[in-house]
Amino acid sequence: MSLVELIARADVRGLAASGLACLDRCVPLLDGDDEVLRPLWATLADDTGEAGDEVGDEVGRDWAQGLTQVRDKLAGPDAAGEDEAVSLARRMLASAPAECSGPAMRTWADACSVAALRIHRLLDPAAEAARATPGTDVPREAGTDGLSPLVAAELRRQTGVLELLAAHGPAGLRPALEVSTEGRRVLRAVVSRRARGRG
Repeated sequence: MSLVELIARADVRGLAASGLACLDRCVPLLDGDDEVLRPLWATLADDTGEAGDEVGDEVGRDWAQGLTQVRDKLAGPDAAGEDEAVSLARRMLASAPAECSGPAMRTWADACSVAALRIHRLLDPAAEAARATPGTDVPREAGTDGLSPLVAAELRRQTGVLELLAAHGPAGLRPALEVSTEGRRVLRAVVSRRARGRG
């Protein structure tokens, strides 16, 4: 199943985890530490709905509070002087819906998917052509053929997170977080190399 199809079929928890995981992997661009998004991950682990409730009815009850805390911690300078990758990461955080429910969450998850893939293409040393064509999106309906290594890995991680949540529900959160943590370490190394190159 393609990434686009997985997003279209995901429930609220899956969508929130997908968007959050994309943002989590891009935290190094916002100078955030590895624990900064933990409050939001914790809200997705809540599963207080009664049997028979629609999946996701009670997911993320403290999402709005956690989101406020995260935005305060990651508040950066005026974005006017920032490059596209950092601006995209800031937009992912800024556009997160206040409520962990409804169509807005699907829209956010989809936008985060596009933005995270774009960020990885901008930062991939093997993707010079992508930087020469600003605004283009990474194809999400097919596999990883033709994609640069960093982008292909990000596409696999996005797909993996959604598959874990679809298959395991709340129990899929821990392995999804592990997938995201691995991706964040990779991107942190890329960002560090880029900073040294500019210095």
